[in-house]
Amino acid sequence: MLILVLGKGKTGSLVAEVARERGHGVRTLDVNDNPHASALTAPNLAGVDVVIDFTAPEAAVENIRAVLALGRRIVVGTTGWYDKVNDMKALAIQRGGGLLYGTNFSIGVQKLFQLTAELAKLEGYKFSIDETHHVTKLDAPSGTAITLKEIILGVRPGIDVPIESHRVGDAKGEHLVRATSDCDVLELRHDAHSRRGFALGAVRGAEWLAGKSGAWESREIFGQL
Repeated sequence: MLILVLGKGKTGSLVAEVARERGHGVRTLDVNDNPHASALTAPNLAGVDVVIDFTAPEAAVENIRAVLALGRRIVVGTTGWYDKVNDMKALAIQRGGGLLYGTNFSIGVQKLFQLTAELAKLEGYKFSIDETHHVTKLDAPSGTAITLKEIILGVRPGIDVPIESHRVGDAKGEHLVRATSDCDVLELRHDAHSRRGFALGAVRGAEWLAGKSGAWESREIFGQL
């Protein structure tokens, strides 16, 4: 199939590379090639099966809106735009487009989400989260850390779950979930050695989304990838 990758940064470039390795045709657009989603027109999207966005929060919202308004399909790996997620889901349904979004498409992180839900069932523990990313990451805390907190609160509503954010060098992404009691400490940790896991998950998400209409968060369809 033909995939249009929005964003030529480190992750976006790797998404394009992985998509080609998996036999897909690939086109790419940088932010400068697509100001305010101006390049996402019906003629330019003709023949494109799925768009994958790894840009920035403000650009992502404009890109999502433009793609969905045309009834097309988009996978969004960009975070920091979730205050608009309900509007975008409604647009996908209204226009018959497809939206797949997630704070982290890494298969390992998806498993971390599942394990965190189990950890949160422990009685007598306090929970906290640490996350570390590269210095150019725009949002803090990370979307993944926010998701981890939401998972814990889904099991234990009303408790305090502090998040500590660190921005260091070119860190690919480190997340630590800690459960502390008077007797011991349990930790779940995911360290990304490269961005390839994120890229592969996004491409597999695009393969899943092709031909579908609706809106899904990545955790909902993880088992189908």
